[in-house]
Amino acid sequence: MPVGAVRVRLDPWRAWATPECRARWQGLADAATTPNPFFEPWYLLPSCEVFDQADKIRLLTLEIGGELIGLLPLTTPTRYGRWPLPHLATWLHPNAFLGAPLVRAGCEVLFWQALLDWADHESPNAAALFLHLPAMPLEHPLAHALFDVAAREGRKAALVMRQQRALLHSPLPPDLYLERALPGKKRKELRRQHARLAEQGDLAFERHEGTSALPEWTEAFLDLENRGWKGASGSALASSPATATLFRQSLAGAAALGKLERLSLNLDGRPIAMLANFLTPPGSFSFKTAFDETYARFSPGVLLQRENLALLSRPDIQWCDSCAAPDHPMIDSLWTERRPIGRISVAIGGPFHRAAFAALLALELGRNPTGLVR
Repeated sequence: MPVGAVRVRLDPWRAWATPECRARWQGLADAATTPNPFFEPWYLLPSCEVFDQADKIRLLTLEIGGELIGLLPLTTPTRYGRWPLPHLATWLHPNAFLGAPLVRAGCEVLFWQALLDWADHESPNAAALFLHLPAMPLEHPLAHALFDVAAREGRKAALVMRQQRALLHSPLPPDLYLERALPGKKRKELRRQHARLAEQGDLAFERHEGTSALPEWTEAFLDLENRGWKGASGSALASSPATATLFRQSLAGAAALGKLERLSLNLDGRPIAMLANFLTPPGSFSFKTAFDETYARFSPGVLLQRENLALLSRPDIQWCDSCAAPDHPMIDSLWTERRPIGRISVAIGGPFHRAAFAALLALELGRNPTGLVR
């Protein structure tokens, strides 16, 4: 299908907050080539509401015959790192852990062709030197299609940063997976810690889906996280009204659609470890976790993650993204698979812009020689 048959729009995000638009958007998310809960309406709209008071974020959408085939939140930064370089970029915030656009399966090539053609000729920032795509899943049809389109069109596309983060993805049942992941000495220590913790009171594990008792669970999580090191450092969700509001609204939105799983390890009825998963079949995302640091010697967070391995038994879930920083000391030792995530920059515009981008790329890759240029 020719690119001209695709309708590309750039709208204020508030224009997509109506029930009709949200329904179309959710339909796209459920049919996307790669799941990304952070760009689904129940997460992205509350994110924009709390972080974009100046109404600068735009939603770029692609349609064919009235059918929505792609969506990406865009912003127009005037700086790139320490350099004053205007560009187009996917909009993310510190609690959004994936930057993959929502693209209807089978439309990956068409999406990138239309997006890059739009960026060349109709970008709202004529000075933009390149398109920057952070937190992209790399070993995936979306990234492959992007590099293929760029190569065919003779435009540079570069992987300027690559990271590996923990991923749960295995055909093994939970018990066997744990046996393969951890040495016998460590498994024995976990059993000992569980037994010693059970001696402290009535120890119980709970797993919930849906909306039952969700407000109480949410407030308990915010309190638990805030009482730990994140609260002391000011990085807990409850440290900011904006992130606390986003947490409440996103969990409520996910639960209403059957996309939330909540895990708790309770001692005498009080949670000492909690975890929230976003369920986006065929994948899932381990969104947030917290534990009571006064019980750290019993490793309640690890004990809860042991229960979280039940994801391997779900027929609708094939993998779980940890959303964790690379080399995370806890989850990297328990989940043995890795998901490559990277930042990709792509040339846009006319000859002057592309020459400037090529010069910038040479400087950046000179400092980061592991990048891939096509």
